[in-house]
Amino acid sequence: MPGAFTSISIFAFDLDDRGQPVRAWETAFYGVEAEAVEEAKEAARSHAGALVVKREGHPAVGEVGDPVVLFQTGKIGDFD
Repeated sequence: MPGAFTSISIFAFDLDDRGQPVRAWETAFYGVEAEAVEEAKEAARSHAGALVVKREGHPAVGEVGDPVVLFQTGKIGDFD
């Protein structure tokens, strides 16, 4: 369908002073899923957790799909 898109986002999480995971950063990823997972694995080395999600949507008709988790490791918090 014209106007359809797939977005991939990578999130890193750190722990706050109560030990709860909070988002450290988020980045949109423009590449293949396997590369996004590798980048998240690298981020997990210096953060409490990492996550890769994919969404598909059709903005012309107002549809955005639910996030699909491609990879997660460690402690993660809200990402939506």
